[in-house]
Amino acid sequence: MNSRLPPLPALRDFIHMYRLRAKKILSQNYLMDMNITRKIAKHAKVHENDWVIEIGPGPGGITRAILEAGASRLDVVEIDNRFIPPLQHLAEAADSRMFIHHQDALRTEIGDIWKAETQRPKSVDWNDSSLPPMHVIGNLPFNIASPLIIKYLRDMSYQRGVWQYGRVPLTLTFQLEVAKRLCSPIACDTRSRISIMAQYVTEPKMVFQISGSCFVPRPQVDVGVVRFVPRKTPLVKTSFEVLEKLCRQVFHYRQKYVEKGLKTLYPPEMEDEMADELLKKCRVDPTTTSIRLGMEQFADLAEGYNEQCIRHPGLFLYDYTNKHHNLESLSKEPNALPPPVPVSYTPSESEDSKWSLRNFKIT
Repeated sequence: MNSRLPPLPALRDFIHMYRLRAKKILSQNYLMDMNITRKIAKHAKVHENDWVIEIGPGPGGITRAILEAGASRLDVVEIDNRFIPPLQHLAEAADSRMFIHHQDALRTEIGDIWKAETQRPKSVDWNDSSLPPMHVIGNLPFNIASPLIIKYLRDMSYQRGVWQYGRVPLTLTFQLEVAKRLCSPIACDTRSRISIMAQYVTEPKMVFQISGSCFVPRPQVDVGVVRFVPRKTPLVKTSFEVLEKLCRQVFHYRQKYVEKGLKTLYPPEMEDEMADELLKKCRVDPTTTSIRLGMEQFADLAEGYNEQCIRHPGLFLYDYTNKHHNLESLSKEPNALPPPVPVSYTPSESEDSKWSLRNFKIT
């Protein structure tokens, strides 16, 4: 297969040719430096004959780099119809390797893009030591980056969508502050709900940073490129939704004792007893704060809370901000019990020791 592209107009000329202007309302920022777009493709580890889905290609800077790296199939998902003509220009130059999907990434099940392809790469067993020859890459608009990564992490935990084909890695851009949160260690000010959600199901790593001056128009912040490699075994034995709810409440009071956040998981008449029960069972100091909880402690708390939700149908649905919520009525709802654990939980000794609390300490 010839991965070389025929001569193409420079990216800046491309943008002028098609009169493309970034829309502030869509948080659009173009990467104009092909050295940086090639660096993204390199850190994403795109090789000859790999398959790639690119989210939000815009005028096609990273798109070109992926094609140059030798991808045998590239599917791009773009919502803005202004970019379709220049992307078609690239597709024609790519010799039938590139396919355009004019869709909203937040509403698109990207796994369906490959599902109909009879020639797609063979699925890889989730526990296989190798990664499948597939990738998801994107320079995400700032306004969709957080909800999109949560959607992908959830799909990953259920091994659905793209992750039905194996542990497909993600390489995405975020505002630098968000990138730091995703990769944040214990006892760091950047530690947040999204840190736990990312780290329990993937091994996220910020591979490099990009100055805001490299984008057009220039954003007021710098950007971090994060690569997520799915774990063979999630570090928490609950559903994604149970852990997410626990983390949301625990981090709701970042500067307060962890006990205060936990109490919001329960109706007022149960909060003292249930929170105390959970903390004692998990051997968590009630006067510690959320950012000082390690992954092992979050696992214990989530699994303990999951057991409480099974014991008290309707508890998982309880929302402390809804004055009309009570367990008696919630217990009659069809989803009164928490979602079941989506995958088996049998961590290997090597993985378990690798992710012990000491590895999250700041030196």
